[in-house]
This record gives sequence, C-alpha cells and structure tokens, in this order.
Amino acid sequence: MGHGTSYNMNWAGLLQNLLIMLHIRQIICGSIQFSVKEELEPNTLVGSLSKHFSAPYQLLTKEYLWMDKNTGNFYITEKKMDREHLCPEETKADECIILHYAIVGPSGDLVQFSLIIEDINDNAPYFENSKICLNISEDVPIGTSLILDDQAKDSDSGPNGQLMYQLKGSKGVFTLKVEEEGALIMLTVQKALDRETLDLYQMQLVATDCGEQPLTASLSIIVTVTDVNDNCPSFSPDSPHGATISGESKKDTVVVQVVAADPDLGPNAAIVYSLSPKVSERAKNLLIVDSHSGHIRLTQDLKRDSPEELVLKVLASGLHCPPAETQVTVSLLSKATQGLTIKIGFIAEHHNQTVVIPESHSPTALAILELEGDSSFKDSSLAIEGDVPFFLSPQSGKYLLSTSKPLDYEMKSEYHISVVVQGSSSERSVIALPQQEIRVMVEDVNDNAPHFSQSDYQLEVEENNEPGLTLLQLSASDADSELNGRVTYRLDNHTSAIFKVDSVTGQLSALVPLDREQSSVYKLIVFARDSGVPPLESQTSVIIRVLDQNDNAPVFCTPHFIFFIPENAPLFAQVGKIEVKDPDDGENGKLKLQIVKSNSSFVVDSMQSMLHTTASLDREMMDRHELYLVVSDNGHPVALTSTARVTIFIEDINDNEPKVIFPSSNFSCLAVSPRTPVGTTITKVYAIDEDLGLNSEITYSVVAPESMQHNTPFQVDSRSGNITLRQELLQEDMGMHHLFIVVRDNGKPTPLYTTVWINLLVNKSTDQCYLDKAPTWTGRSNLVQSASKFPICEVETARSVQAIYFYLVLGMAVVTMVLFLTTVCLYLKHRKCPPKKKKEQAEENEIPLRIKDKYYSDE
Repeated sequence: MGHGTSYNMNWAGLLQNLLIMLHIRQIICGSIQFSVKEELEPNTLVGSLSKHFSAPYQLLTKEYLWMDKNTGNFYITEKKMDREHLCPEETKADECIILHYAIVGPSGDLVQFSLIIEDINDNAPYFENSKICLNISEDVPIGTSLILDDQAKDSDSGPNGQLMYQLKGSKGVFTLKVEEEGALIMLTVQKALDRETLDLYQMQLVATDCGEQPLTASLSIIVTVTDVNDNCPSFSPDSPHGATISGESKKDTVVVQVVAADPDLGPNAAIVYSLSPKVSERAKNLLIVDSHSGHIRLTQDLKRDSPEELVLKVLASGLHCPPAETQVTVSLLSKATQGLTIKIGFIAEHHNQTVVIPESHSPTALAILELEGDSSFKDSSLAIEGDVPFFLSPQSGKYLLSTSKPLDYEMKSEYHISVVVQGSSSERSVIALPQQEIRVMVEDVNDNAPHFSQSDYQLEVEENNEPGLTLLQLSASDADSELNGRVTYRLDNHTSAIFKVDSVTGQLSALVPLDREQSSVYKLIVFARDSGVPPLESQTSVIIRVLDQNDNAPVFCTPHFIFFIPENAPLFAQVGKIEVKDPDDGENGKLKLQIVKSNSSFVVDSMQSMLHTTASLDREMMDRHELYLVVSDNGHPVALTSTARVTIFIEDINDNEPKVIFPSSNFSCLAVSPRTPVGTTITKVYAIDEDLGLNSEITYSVVAPESMQHNTPFQVDSRSGNITLRQELLQEDMGMHHLFIVVRDNGKPTPLYTTVWINLLVNKSTDQCYLDKAPTWTGRSNLVQSASKFPICEVETARSVQAIYFYLVLGMAVVTMVLFLTTVCLYLKHRKCPPKKKKEQAEENEIPLRIKDKYYSDE
C-alpha cells in the first residue's frame, strides 16, 4: 500500500514538472517572431526555426507557409498573403500578426511562433464618388470654408495609408484646408468671387498616399457661383439721346427706345423704365415710356402748326438700386415744315421698326429711305451719324441702307442707326431738320465652333488604376449664344471602349484598369460639338502614356531546359542560352539570373542570359548535371521571381583507351595439347572501354605479317576476342607461340588502342608453363593500321623449339636407355586397360588455363 502511494506521488510530481516546463516553453515560444512583407512570390524564404529548435520540423498551419522538415526553413506557399485580407479589422493598426504552430525536435514538442505581416503599398486611394457639386454665392467673404463630404480612403497601413491632398485647377481662387489628419477636408475661398466674370469652376481633388511609390486618386469638384444683386442697371452707350417725329403722327407711334442693362441674373436683373418727376407736364401728356421695353410712344394724335422740342429724362430702376438716368430730346415738326420727312421702306425682316439680320451675312440691303417735303430743301440729303457698319447709297433720289460688312453677333448684338437730314431752306430759316432712328438686331447664327483650351493634351497614368478613375478634365468654349454655344463632348467612334468622356462636364475617365503590357500609349480624339443647326464641332488629341508597375513576373520560355555539351569543352565554353522574358519596363523588366544551388561546374551570365562551364567535364564521372535557375526582376516594391530546371547532358568523346582485363599481364602462358581439335577456343582476350557508343566498341586483331598469319595455327575473333585453333597442330607447330594482340576501339576521329601478349606453348606436357621475360615489340609504333602489315619480333618458331628438344634428348640418351626396360615392363602390365589409359591421357592433355565466366561478356 505504501509502495503504491509513493509510486503515485512520484508520477504526480513528474506530471507537475512537465506541465511547468511546457508552460515555460510556450511562453518562450510565444516570443519568437518573424516579419514578412505581404504579396511575396511563392517559395520565398521567410525565416527558420533552426536557430531556436532542433530537427525534425513539421508545420501544422500550412495555408500560407510550407516548411522544410530537415532545415526548419519555411517559405511562402502558392497562396500569397494579403495583409488587408488577413487582418481586415486591423489594417490601420501597427501590426498584423498571424499565429503558426509547428512540431519540432526528436521529442515532438508543440511550439507557437508569430508572423508579422508587413504592409506594402499595394492599394491605391479611392473616393466613393467621382465628383462633388457645390453652389456658392458670389458675395461670400474671403476665408469662407466649405466642407467636402467625400474623403479618400486607403486600405494600406502606416505611410502607405496616410493621405495627402492637393487641389488642381483652382486658379488661386480656392485652397484646401485639411484638419484632423484628413478626416475633415474643406474648400476655402481665397479670392473674391464674381459670377459676372466667371460662374463655374472645375477643379480636381487629388489624394496621394505616402508610400515609397505613391499611388493617387482624383475627384472632380464643380463649384457653381450663384448670383446676388450686386449690380445696378445702367444705360447702354448705344441708347439714343434724340428723336424726330412728324407733327401729324398718330397715337401709339414709337418715337424711340431707350436701352439699359443689368449684368445680374433673373429677378436681380429686372429693369423698370419710367419718366423722371422732373419731366414737364407737356411731355408727360404727349409721351409715355413702356416700363418693360423702354419704348417711348405718343399718347395722342399730333396736329402741330409749329415745331417743338421736348426734353425727357428717363429712369431705369432695379431691385434695391438707385435709378440710372438718361436724357432724350424729342423734336416735333410742324405742318409748315412737314413737307420734309424721311420715309422708310423696309426690305429686310423687321418688327416694330426693328430690323433683324443674321450675323456673318455678306453686305445686305436693309431699307430704302426717301426724303419728302418742301422744295426749298432741294439741296438737303440724308446721312448716318456715328461710326457704324452701315452706309447710305443714293439711287435716283432715294437712298439704299445697307450693311458695310458682315455683322458679328459675338462682337455686338444690337445697333441704333441715326439717319439725319443735312442742309437748310432757301429762305435761310433755321428749323429743326428731321431725323430717323432705325434699330438693327443681329441674330446669332452658329458660326463659331467650340474651341479647346489646348490643341493636344498629354498625361501619364500608372497601370492597374482603379476603374472609373478620372484622367483629365477637358474644357471647350463656344462664343455663340444659347443652343449655339452649348457644348457637348464625345470620343471618336474608333476609340477603345475602356475610355469614357462625360458629355456634359468633359471629364475623361478610364472604365477599367489599364495594362501597359497590352498598350503603353493611347491616342484619343475628343470632339466638342455645339447644339446649333447645323452643329459645329472641333477636336483635340489626348495622348495617354501608361506608366509601368511591377505586375509581371519573369517567364522562362520553357520550364525545363535541355542542353548537350561535349566532355572536352574548354573552360567558360557556352552551354546554351537561357531564354527568359519580362514584359515589364525599365527596372521592373531588368532581369538577374542565378543558380539556386551552387554548382562549381557552371555559371550563368545575366547580361547575355548564357550558361557557361567553369570546370572540366568528364562524362565517365558524371554523364548529366541537374541545375535550378532563379530569375528575378529589379522591380519595386517587391521583386518578382520564377524558376526553371536545367538538364545538361555530357556528350562522350574518345578519351579512354581500352583496358585489358584478361590476361592480367604479358607473362601469362598457356600450354596447348597438340591433340586439341580444330575450332577449340583456347583462351580469350577480355577488355573494356569506359567511353560510350562507337567510342566503346572494341575490336581485336593479331599483329603479324601476312605470311606468318597463314602459318600460325591460331586466330583471334575481332569481336569477341576468342582465340581459337584454326588448323590441326603439326609437328612443326610444336613450341612457343607469342601472339601480339592489338585491342582498339572505333572512336572518331582517331581510335585508341592497347596491346597484350598471348603466350601459347604447344606441348604434349600439360604442365603450367612460365616465361622468364615478357616478349617485346620491335615493329612500327602505328598499331592502328591493319595488324597484318607488321612482323612478329622475338617469336620462337616451332623448328627452334624442336632443335632445343633434340639436344636435350641427346643429352639424356643414357638415362633413357637405363629406364627403357622398366618402361617396357610397365607397358605390358597395363596393356589390358587401353581405354582407361587413353582417357587418362586425354585428361592429361587438357588445357589447364580456364577463363572465368565473369570475363565473358557475351555468355
């Protein structure tokens, strides 16, 4: 019982210690942090756990990282990390932290480490609306601020998400005022506004982030200046100051029209005409002024016997304004002088003695004037007062009133022609001569096409822009009035559908993100058309240059390059060209090649994209090399990369001569029985060649003169190297035969070879034979030629061997005679078993040299 209690207490203590260690370990592991920029390319190294823990390693959270189980290095997966997606609520916070878990070490500890996702400037600012329209009164004080209800937003953090604002096109009239770190943007009036001078301001609010490569967005601000009653009526300089009327004129006859103007709009420009209280009662009884048109008319029929002059003071009053005043003198002719009058016959279109003529017409006849009356005024004539584009031409006692040049509505829209009588009566009586005023209204025609402020526009826009981004504010003016001066905008019919121009405001925008790799320059034709009949239009060109962003990774022409190079290639020889392209421009398209895992035998030249050797190659040591290339551009903010595999096959050259494996030396010797049957394989020459193909194909040949080749009983097979008996052995073949074998390959351009001596002793004895010294070759050194053309040197012939044996036998004659009787007895004793004897004798004559199976490559 006590033993069990102690056992349980020990386990409880161990478990407590283990939990404490795990808790401490988690605290330590929690402090391990790594930082990585968002949007990195796959397989980019992020960090390593090898500095903190031992192998092996296994990553549990594998969505964005993968880990090398041996090194502890972890890399970006195919799924890129987007900080704004991973931490949508904390995109403006200082840090976006993602926790990861891994099992490390032999004991399989569970550890936690944090990955801080650093922001890059991959999000451009944006406005929720494309334009802001404001109305502001022209009398606002300088310094007045208008709050803009649309602030730009940027999903990035830090400097990449901090925005600066700039106002373009304000002409110094407005400035920006930014408060509360961009949360409050106000448009402040810097100069006094005057609607009568300029009633519409079109500006651009540009938001720029503070990233290393700043991104921008823009918003149109349209400010309409509203009218206030800040102008009073005033009489036009062309308003008439005198008029003459016949003494027999009828009631409601228009004597003259006074004209006043107020540059304000609407009710603020309303004018009321009236006679001054200072006008005489006589004038008030005869004349009245229309309060709206300014026409001065007769209130009754005239029957004057004497001339009379009436002086009128006419007032023009506006809202909250002191009245303007002009003076008009009206001359009433008497019946006695009534005979002299100006009669007008209108030719051109007219209404209420007002001629209406379209502008830009060639000189046009307006009316025929005739002077009628007392003959005492026979020397009188008609003339036009003032400098006006009209003239009178006498025609048979009458006068033709015509324009002297085409009239221009934009220069002047109304004329008052004062026609007077020049001359006096024969009685020298001074009387008031009649005069007549003719009003001419110039009618506007559509004779002015819209005019752009610039003949062409050029701008630069970064690719991958936000859809709907406003690129340019176009503006064209038209000097015509009303519909003739109302301008609309359109693009050329052949313009790409990715661009749009607002028909009213002239804002040019891109509907989709631009791609520099598809088109780096766009040339647009924008038309401005008025609403006249027929309409007139003009055009301007807009050249848009698309600036490059590093949005394309380099691309190899193939994921796997295969090259061949001979093994005797010199140092720095060209292996092959690495074709790689990057459609980006400038630094974004400048490429750098490198080998991932260093290989001392090869190097890549980034300038020429060429692979070179840096070491000697040996196919027999390694017949192929596997490389991995990485290409990276020089783009910002993040360089983009791609990888490719390279296989280099080493081509064989004939750089290895054959090696003779058997026989092992030139001292080997083999005894051959003279009873050996024809065709028997005596032995074999076995050689190998480490080269490949034809360079390794081996042929065997015997070097000897043709005469000796026919005499020798042995022959060698050129393919297998087998040495066989080609003819029956004779007495004269007894003795030692030295065969000089040349072993050569079939390499090009020059075969390589080696030699070996095969020593064969034809003898009845089957004992092993030995050589005191190896044979030597004394023939020519060029053994590649046909072997039959070379002699055999120091080869012992059969006859020389027989001579030696003859002298040996003679020397041993005495011994032979002593043993002769003994030999006969033995013969008689064993004559009963001749087959067995023959069998034993055949066994004794067998060739003792046997070739091991492992030397026969063809068996």
